[in-house]
Amino acid sequence: MPEKCVRVRYAPSPTGYPHVGNIRTALFNWLFARHTGGSFIVRIEDTDTARTVPGAEQVILQSLQWLGLDWDEGPAKGGAYGPYRQSERLEYYRKAAHRLVEQGDAYYCYCASERLEEMRSAQIASKQPPGYDRRCRGLDEQERSGFSGECPNPVIRFKAPLKGSTTFYDELRGEVTFENRSIDDFIILKADGFPTYHLANVVDDHHMHISHVMRAEEWISSAPKHLLLYRALGYQAPRFAHLPMILGPDRSKLSKRHGAVSVTQYRDEGYLPQAMVNFLALLGWSLDDKTDIIDLETLVDSFSLERIGKTAAVFNREKLDWMNGVYIRSLSLDDLARQAMPFLDEHLPVSVERPLDEDYVKAVMPLVHERAKTLKEIPQLVDFFFMPEIDYETELLIGKKMDRQMSLNALEITLERLEDLESFTRDSLEGCLRPLAEELELKAGQLFGIIRVAVTGQTVAPPLFETMVVLGKTKCLKRIRQAAARLSGYTC
Repeated sequence: MPEKCVRVRYAPSPTGYPHVGNIRTALFNWLFARHTGGSFIVRIEDTDTARTVPGAEQVILQSLQWLGLDWDEGPAKGGAYGPYRQSERLEYYRKAAHRLVEQGDAYYCYCASERLEEMRSAQIASKQPPGYDRRCRGLDEQERSGFSGECPNPVIRFKAPLKGSTTFYDELRGEVTFENRSIDDFIILKADGFPTYHLANVVDDHHMHISHVMRAEEWISSAPKHLLLYRALGYQAPRFAHLPMILGPDRSKLSKRHGAVSVTQYRDEGYLPQAMVNFLALLGWSLDDKTDIIDLETLVDSFSLERIGKTAAVFNREKLDWMNGVYIRSLSLDDLARQAMPFLDEHLPVSVERPLDEDYVKAVMPLVHERAKTLKEIPQLVDFFFMPEIDYETELLIGKKMDRQMSLNALEITLERLEDLESFTRDSLEGCLRPLAEELELKAGQLFGIIRVAVTGQTVAPPLFETMVVLGKTKCLKRIRQAAARLSGYTC
């Protein structure tokens, strides 16, 4: 393996669906690999069998695929250093753990869970930091033999040094030092033969020739444990970069109420993958401290560890909505129609006839292209174009500073004029209705407001004349006729 070859990994655990913080880590690794011409590896860390969520691995991979984060090695793709699921690599970990025991760098621990719980409770009660008391660390062969009869499947603990300190270099923070006395004799192999995260990720990163470990800041306290394992196993440690935390707008830990939900939920809510990539890239990294909209090619060309910040990033849902709107407006109308179609089909009322007419959908899209922030918003913005009947409060048909009779009269005359129109275009509608407002001694906004409610059922809608053209003459006349009938029988 060439010394300078960049190999990074995204190693999620299928104990839940990937949220934005988790995927931000994947994105930074992917960008670094693509920028350097290196390799991006996906490894599924599925050794916590008790907490594994069925289907989570599939959702993880789907999330990466949706965002366009292709991997060079990993599940469904293979590679020279597989398998890429830890549950299929157990022999690697067992060999490493037993080797550490033979070297005297690890030992068997026979303590029952009940004893450990009592010990921790006592430590907490006496305001001591909880940790293993190392009872089994110094057992001789006779003592081990006696305990093995009571506990045939002991765990294996790493023998952490009792003195001195462990220092490592973080690419973002510089030198970081931990006192060894603060490091517990942590478990590396559980009683069921499965490794803990500490052992498994060290063994795998070594065998997969990982050059840089870029992971969340929460793992920085585990780094000295991993350095000690690397040294004990005679492995060369990778370079570490612990990424800044992501906080909510109120500077508290990011949670579901801030938007820390599954990435696939953002997909289902109508966010575009290119907007999500742009937004996530700016959570802890910047191009020049002023540019917000950055295309993928520029992200790849410009990405570097030096531009990653040390302070926590803030997740701003309003900024994501704004950014997604920018990306929606950058879509061609054909592409917008294609991407909006599944949302229209799912969210338009059941009264709307299916299958939807693709040409009609394309005709509607220009009227919401500038307004929609997400694809999921589009059905509620355009439902009146598709519904066979629209419903609204009749009193909305009474214009500003007008009474029922004035509004009814305006609708009836509008109906007559529109029936006489030979062409139903934007210019012909404006040429008909704007002079009519003057003739009726109304402001244009008064007349147009009444007509808007009549043909859309809404007081706020896309530009009136363009809307009427898409609806078509027949539908507009029918709705205005129905509106007049409503007003005719309406009593205030």
